[in-house]
Amino acid sequence: MEKKFLTIDELSQYLGIKKSNLYAKVERKEIPFYRFGRLIMFKKEEVDAFMEKCRVECLDIKKEAERVMKGATRSRMDIDRAIKKAIEGVNGKGYTTSHGKPDRIKGLRKEVQDGTL
Repeated sequence: MEKKFLTIDELSQYLGIKKSNLYAKVERKEIPFYRFGRLIMFKKEEVDAFMEKCRVECLDIKKEAERVMKGATRSRMDIDRAIKKAIEGVNGKGYTTSHGKPDRIKGLRKEVQDGTL
């Protein structure tokens, strides 16, 4: 006959987790438990259901690589656009916005005290 309730020692062995980690999870109410005075017990079915919720799906390497590369391409385009805009601003080819002010990146060509850029 299989036990329905497990002690902290039994659950520690069952899950392969240190007892101190289980006590911390109980204190933070992260794991379902029962308290009888000072005795802490765990219902095996509830712990199994809790562990299923903690399950992390495997990654599809190809899809993850495509997602990362798509973000990298977008970032690269933004950097290229900012550089092009900065160069046009320095060459005086920058366009003006609807409010009549030039659309330039602030802080370009500011020199520090020793004369370097």
